[in-house]
Amino acid sequence: MKPDPTSPTRRNLLTAGLAMPALLLPGLRVAWSQAAELPVTPMCGEDPTPRDYEGPFFKPRSPMRTSLLDPGVTGAKLVLSGYVMSKSCKPLAGAVLDFWHCDTAGRYDNAGYRLRGHQFTDEAGRYRLETIFPGEYPGRTRHIHVKVQAKHGPLLTTQLYFPNNPANENDFLFKPALLMMLTEADAGKMGRFDFVLDVA
Repeated sequence: MKPDPTSPTRRNLLTAGLAMPALLLPGLRVAWSQAAELPVTPMCGEDPTPRDYEGPFFKPRSPMRTSLLDPGVTGAKLVLSGYVMSKSCKPLAGAVLDFWHCDTAGRYDNAGYRLRGHQFTDEAGRYRLETIFPGEYPGRTRHIHVKVQAKHGPLLTTQLYFPNNPANENDFLFKPALLMMLTEADAGKMGRFDFVLDVA
């Protein structure tokens, strides 16, 4: 389906300044404006975001929250944000995103819900997650798991990867199309990834 030229693409949304400035930590505001000069993730209208392996550590019924920074969670801070859109470049309000990843030592919390949580996109199709950089464990590069689903739409299960990580090339599950954009900020690092779901 050819995208409507009047609809917002990922690139247009970013350069138009719809970058969620009110939602960012104070130390990350400048970094977000600088991120507008960097390449963005593939534009909507192309192929939907690729699927990737769920892995053995998914747990249903995670708590609803936008920050995974529970007491005792340590590691380099990361704010990950972006849009969830359809193939026709329509921002999808009320889409659910369920995130989970390991701690800095490569361990998943299988007893509770540490570093796990879900949220819904706002009326403009935006999401924002506060978390830490996950560690690595044997055979895997650094990654964040996520399930994304629009209202009444198909479920996307995938993973997000970190750029310039030497372990990427040795991870058989790694997909370059799932690399987030990453930039430095005073309070940590800022990641961006826009999801395109297989809906019109």
